[in-house]
Amino acid sequence: MHPSDITGVASAHRRAWLARMAAALVAPLVVPLAASSAYALSGTTVMPDPDALSPEQSAAFRAWFVRIVDQQMRIGPTPRWTQRDCAGLVRFAAGEALKPHDAKWLRANGMSGIADVSRVPPELQLTPSQRSLANRWAHIDGSVGPYASAIALVQRNSRFVAKDVNQALPGDLLFFDQGDDQHLMIWLDRYIAYHTGSVTPTDTGLRAVAVSDLMQWKDSRWQPFDGNPNFVGVFRIAFLTP
Repeated sequence: MHPSDITGVASAHRRAWLARMAAALVAPLVVPLAASSAYALSGTTVMPDPDALSPEQSAAFRAWFVRIVDQQMRIGPTPRWTQRDCAGLVRFAAGEALKPHDAKWLRANGMSGIADVSRVPPELQLTPSQRSLANRWAHIDGSVGPYASAIALVQRNSRFVAKDVNQALPGDLLFFDQGDDQHLMIWLDRYIAYHTGSVTPTDTGLRAVAVSDLMQWKDSRWQPFDGNPNFVGVFRIAFLTP
């Protein structure tokens, strides 16, 4: 299945949000918040989180986040990951990255072999409140919880980085808008990973594509470069520093 087959999560706020985003890309903009409107891309779009990770913690989180996504790509999705779509992959990897990675966790995630153990990142040292960050995703309506759609992950839980993928760090999100559908991909440095949003008995829905291949994708709507109006840009989970 090509990226053009991907289905995302429709949002009634999409057009208003994209208009704000376009303006924010041209000049700094502060937009009053309202229940019916989405955040813009200015530096004030996401409120600072007192539980935000330090630079050292963020580096360890990125390493675990990437390792967890890579594990799903290499051996297939774990039964622990139940909400299988593009946003579900982000939520699952973030939630698992924030957990203690003891021997029980490694076994449950298929990482207890000698080769796997040798590849695990340094352990994250977090407060109990920081470990619960993945249960406090902000929703479009202002509430919080363990679920967030693709567009909510971007609007309410991430910071805009750039439309230049060269600015992406491992674990950053690439956001595409295809009319009524939105989609997230994950930048893993060596390649880009995503879920198509569709699962069948013979297809997990997981895809991996080299950056160079995606830049030249036949369906140009999925090419992540500044001149593509369907590519909204690179986003970074808000609780990470930087």
